Amino acid sequence: MTEEAVDSEPTRIVSLKPPAGNSQFRITRVSPAYWRVTIDHPPFNIYGPDSMPQLNSIITAIEQDEPLKVVVFNSAVPGFFLTHYDFVPPLEQTTSMPPGPTGLPPLPDMLVRLSRAPVVSIVSIRGRASGVGSELALASDMRFASRENAILSQFEIGAGFMPGGGPMARLPRLIGRGRALEILLSGNDITGDIAERYGYVNRALPDTELDGFVDALACRIATFDKHTIADIKALVNDASLPPNEALAAEWSGFLASVQRPAAQRNIGKLMELGLQTDPDVEINLARYTGQVSASADE
Repeated sequence: MTEEAVDSEPTRIVSLKPPAGNSQFRITRVSPAYWRVTIDHPPFNIYGPDSMPQLNSIITAIEQDEPLKVVVFNSAVPGFFLTHYDFVPPLEQTTSMPPGPTGLPPLPDMLVRLSRAPVVSIVSIRGRASGVGSELALASDMRFASRENAILSQFEIGAGFMPGGGPMARLPRLIGRGRALEILLSGNDITGDIAERYGYVNRALPDTELDGFVDALACRIATFDKHTIADIKALVNDASLPPNEALAAEWSGFLASVQRPAAQRNIGKLMELGLQTDPDVEINLARYTGQVSASADE
């Protein structure tokens, strides 16, 4: 088993080549057919413009590696799987990035490519998967969560803007309209047990069993014929994935809504409270966004 950073992985979008020595994602090749991708960007696994080229390198490697059959995404940061977008860099750093091979902007492009890749993608969620973390999970083929230590959420409504990575298109297909609206319009945290009951994740397992279960499933899938895996996945995709246009609309909606005065005010208040710096704010994001939204109505 070998582990490496993604800095040297090939990328189709040359301008998104990651800077040397700044690796937020690591590939561990368990075998030629089975990789783990570990998210390691402490303290909170926040996703930002500097994450784009690194995730692109991962997705490109997944697409291009012929022996690869299954990839598992997990986290090395205690308490966090992958969280929200980084609100510190100017928005122009994101909007100036060129589209990816699908013609979509970088984040929806990469999530679409992951969904449609002829490789099985699995997320193993221990800790908080908010915003982009939830969206990466929804774009993956299977989701497994720690019963005690997983939290999923689309928190964005509480900060006054809409999500941009596909949950409006993906969640209703996965869990139904009513439950999708509950998650998206409440901005509340969803525990592992409730996520399993709703179908947000495949299963919630005791924390001590999560790694072993996911590893055993990935190892089993890795023994099967890749062409058969790809054929089955392609037909399931045809029956279940949203059209690219729906994902493009969400990204446009995110960019428009995050620039509105109400969103800028709420994000500013959250940053003052300690968003991206204070562990209590990141851990209890639903409570803090609720406070900020309530104060805006007073």
